[in-house]
Parts: sequence; structure tokens; C-alpha cells
Amino acid sequence: MKNKIWVGTNWKMTKTIREGLSYTEELISIAENISSNIELFIIPSYTALVPIKKLTSNSRVHIGSQNMHWEDQGAFTGEISPKMLDEIGVNIIELGHSERRQYYNENDEDINKKVHSGLKYGMKPLVCIGENIEQKANGISKEMLAAQLKVCLKDLTEEQAQQVMIAYEPVWAIGESGIPADATYVSEIHQFLREQLMNLFGDAGSAVPLLYGGSVNFDNFIEYIDIEDVNGLFIGRSAWNTESFEKILHRLDEHLFA
Repeated sequence: MKNKIWVGTNWKMTKTIREGLSYTEELISIAENISSNIELFIIPSYTALVPIKKLTSNSRVHIGSQNMHWEDQGAFTGEISPKMLDEIGVNIIELGHSERRQYYNENDEDINKKVHSGLKYGMKPLVCIGENIEQKANGISKEMLAAQLKVCLKDLTEEQAQQVMIAYEPVWAIGESGIPADATYVSEIHQFLREQLMNLFGDAGSAVPLLYGGSVNFDNFIEYIDIEDVNGLFIGRSAWNTESFEKILHRLDEHLFA
């Protein structure tokens, strides 16, 4: 029995402010009719953060940012600082998404700096990790994931580690051409990640939420959430439309908390 799960979505570069506000209004209404054991979050684009935060200020919906620099200020054109996001009231910082790694050369060392900066401002880092198809084919998925965890979470205290969430998103399973992962494989990987977290942080590692993301949809989300070490779902396209997202949320509520 799961006491609490995290369920959210990253909008990537898809919604305008107007579209985002309309979506969020509908999600706030949906949230009123599902269990409080489901922690909901959305991660809009930067331009929508201020108006959407105002809209959600008295709701159950947490707001996240898709990225962040580690410095409070400086000559970093095109970046946004933790100080700026804290001023908005952002709750969650998504860090290390595979698209950021692939297209913008983000690395684990920089992600580690961002984790520490986010924690300094009381924000919850959502650290994304995952192996690509070549690494999986070569049988080194676990080695890659262990390295990502160790570097991204370097020098965290046990107390700090409990403020972090990890999203396991196999690169080959996300995006339009993603291949849904077999639940048995997800279970094996999440068990391994839990072991790694406990090796790093002792008992505190058992309290770090592990979310699964990768072609999650209405047809497969139950088999993922039923896995012991899956503490939430990071959903893509199936959550970008509130009608399909609502179906998932109500089914999830009935399945886990009815």
C-alpha cells in the first residue's frame, strides 16, 4: 500500500500562457475530486510560470521549472537563477532531462551544482536519469544510472537527500517514438536505484521518491505504479490533455486509495 505518490508532467515547449492557464484551471478542478495522497505537479515553460503560480497559489497543484542555473546572478545570457524562481514561488526544479543532456550538453557535475542551489532556496529538485538504447544494448544500464545518481547527488546530507525526487526515464522510452518499457525491467531498475540510494544515504535513501517516466499512458500506468519501488509517475503526452490526464488520475485514485 502506497501512502503517497507523485504524479506530474513536463510541458516541454508546447503551451502558450493562454493554453497553460486554461489547462491549469481544469486541473485544479480535477484535483478537488481525487485523493490528497496524490501529489500533483506541472512543469510549464518559463513564460507561463508567474501567471500559473498565481492561479495555483491556493490549490493542490505544485509548480516546477524545466531547468535552472546554479548561480544567483551573473553574466549567463538565456539562463534563469534559483533566486528568480524562488521569487515566483516555484516548488520543484526539474534537472537533467535527457533532452537537456542531449541537445545542450548538460552533465552530471553541473546538475549537482543545481541540486545544491535549489535546496538552498527550499525548492525540491526532480533529478532525471536514464540510459540510452546503446547503453542498454551493451548491458551497462545499471552502471550508467549508478554513476548519474552518485554524481548528481554528490555531497548531499541524509536530510537533504530526502528533499530530492528521482525520475527514471529511459531515453529509449520517451518521446514520440518511445518504446514503452516492460514492467519487469522497470521493477528491476527501480529496485537497483533504491539500493543505490540506501548505499549513499542509509535509511534516508528509502524515503527518496522514485518516479517512473517513459511512454506512460492509460494502458500501462497501473502496471508501473504497482511496482514496489515506484513512488510516482512522470507522464508525457498522455497528461498534456486534461481529458486524458483526468482519466488516468481517477483510475489511479480508485486503484490505490478507494
